[in-house]
Amino acid sequence: MFLNNKKNQKSVRRDLRNGATPQEVVLWSRLKHSQLGFKFRRQFSVGNYVMDFYCPQKRLAIEIDGSQHIDSEPDRKRTDFLNAQNIQVLRFWNNEIDTNIAGVLLKICTLLEDTEKATTP
Repeated sequence: MFLNNKKNQKSVRRDLRNGATPQEVVLWSRLKHSQLGFKFRRQFSVGNYVMDFYCPQKRLAIEIDGSQHIDSEPDRKRTDFLNAQNIQVLRFWNNEIDTNIAGVLLKICTLLEDTEKATTP
């Protein structure tokens, strides 16, 4: 069993929140306060991994990646681990946030709605 938000990672999560990228700030401004109908947390950890944003109700992780993440083996391992925990990972590039925030939000909303339909009897 994995642990969420381990105490030994608290300072790491706090540093990541305080040092958020401009793209993380923009997306967080649209996710916080349940603006999309679901609560999101930022810099939430599962196991040894810290996700940029996480919706516990939908078990959805959102990651914002820069060019250092192109074809990244650590990112693949993170995604595999999270998927094994039944957490879906949705990734966006920094430039997507910069140039098409409406499209990013539409994709997130569509996925949230699709998982809502899948869980409704």
